Amino acid sequence: MIRLYVTTELSPGTAVAPTLDQSRYLTQVMRLKLADDLLVFNGRDGEWRCSIAEVLKKGVLLRAEEQVRPQTTVPDVHLLIAVVKKSALEFAVEKATELGSARIGLVQTDRTQVQHVRLDRLDAIAMESAEQTGRMDVPVIDATRRLTEVLDGWDATRKLMFCNETGGQPAIAAVQAAGAGPWTILIGPEGGFSPDERERLRALPFTTAVSLGPRVLRADTAATTALTLWQAAVGDWAR
Repeated sequence: MIRLYVTTELSPGTAVAPTLDQSRYLTQVMRLKLADDLLVFNGRDGEWRCSIAEVLKKGVLLRAEEQVRPQTTVPDVHLLIAVVKKSALEFAVEKATELGSARIGLVQTDRTQVQHVRLDRLDAIAMESAEQTGRMDVPVIDATRRLTEVLDGWDATRKLMFCNETGGQPAIAAVQAAGAGPWTILIGPEGGFSPDERERLRALPFTTAVSLGPRVLRADTAATTALTLWQAAVGDWAR
């Protein structure tokens, strides 16, 4: 069944107004008609079966009928990724959403090639991925900040999985040894971290430096791989 993410509060009988783009998708692409059903979620109130209550000149109006799943949460794992090329960054956001990342942050490192990032486009990709994969929320995507600034304000109760291209412990064993709890996975730029960045990251008490294997991975591949290994070690795949 079709799923849509909305911002409206959901309760029995609530009127839900999708965006114009969502309305066009429902009526022009999926050919839904009056009284047809779909699933709707907002990240707070669970998943609801809604019906098309009105077809207007511009858009449609839905009515919330019943909750079909209570609200659930993804594991407390964040992805922190250096800004890379548009296609690779979009792929990373899509797959991080599928793999259950609760938050995605963008960072500028010493070797990051500065470029414009369209957060609205990344938000849309995350929303569509959440709709397709059945998760009950959409990850927050934070605007680009310098890595040094992020580390300066770090909450030391959150573990940092530092994916180090120069080597580290095997990822699954290292994460299992560090244990569950809030985690962030850090992925560097295509040129890798600078020596100064690696030295600082390794010295931080909350950091676990890991290896993602013997081959050099693109940033988007590394993000997908690291999240997969984390999920297998201590995430909801391991339950």
